[in-house]
Amino acid sequence: MAVLCSQFLAALFSLTLAAFFAPSTAQLNPDYYDKLCPEALSAIKKVVEEAVAREPRMGASLLRLHFHDCFVNGCDGSILLDDTPTFTGEKTAAPNKNSARGFEVVDQIKAAADAACGAGVVSCADILAVAAHDSVVALGGRPYNLQVGRRDALTASKAAANNDIPRPTFNFAALLSNFQSHGLGLKDLVLLSGGHTVGLARCTNFRSRVYNETANLDASLAASARAVCPPAGGDDNLAPLDSTSTAFDAAYFRGLMKNRGLLHSDQQLYKGDGSGGDRYVKYYGENGEAFWKDFGVSMVRMGNMGPLTGGNGQIRNNCRKVNS
Repeated sequence: MAVLCSQFLAALFSLTLAAFFAPSTAQLNPDYYDKLCPEALSAIKKVVEEAVAREPRMGASLLRLHFHDCFVNGCDGSILLDDTPTFTGEKTAAPNKNSARGFEVVDQIKAAADAACGAGVVSCADILAVAAHDSVVALGGRPYNLQVGRRDALTASKAAANNDIPRPTFNFAALLSNFQSHGLGLKDLVLLSGGHTVGLARCTNFRSRVYNETANLDASLAASARAVCPPAGGDDNLAPLDSTSTAFDAAYFRGLMKNRGLLHSDQQLYKGDGSGGDRYVKYYGENGEAFWKDFGVSMVRMGNMGPLTGGNGQIRNNCRKVNS
């Protein structure tokens, strides 16, 4: 018995030592760059503010890049990778092709971060998360408890992007199922969709809705959308997603309550019969401050989806390609 106890204690001691010396996996936190490079976040913020001041739509584009990055294998900067001989990346997937934009601004941010901190410090995945946050603030939203410490993916997947990013044609059940598959819930679905309070949509994404006579769509919005989106052609023509498309406010939700959701997927959040997302849409439409506060909570939840930390991935020197 003594021998068995001795062997057990020796094995336990060995496992304890192994656990003690094993590399730890760092968790995301707001203070990650405080000692590594205190200037990191301010360097990112400066470039974002300048880009949004030049073109307010860029704020929506940077927010969308973070969203589309996180929904494909986690928040790992994979959306930024160009195609290589070994994989086809996410930029040409259907939800991103001819619509995902802001890659040049990300390059500028990366250059500024590396100038402030040195190479190999600030990840591209973190740049997307911080740029999304700073874009929201630059467009009038409220700051939130931003989490950083991500590392970058070594590969990307066009197929995963096609499968995992929710589409503007989705109905409510498909939207909710998609979000739940990513560990998010109904409240997150409504809040994160509220990011459509800024930005523009391409004609190809709303044509079928505005020419559908049976759609639950406000007649004046349908008419104005048809003016920029012909029945054929003009796929890249743009229309605002809500009435204040350069201000991060609650107008998006108020619009849904008036059947002014430009995208089919947006209007699916509000049916007016108390079902689905109705209660959240009504609440945030009437409580702008609550929207700002809760939007930040859902952004943090999304930003914590499958990040690479510790020794996983790498800090890319060029956001468009893996380090050689």
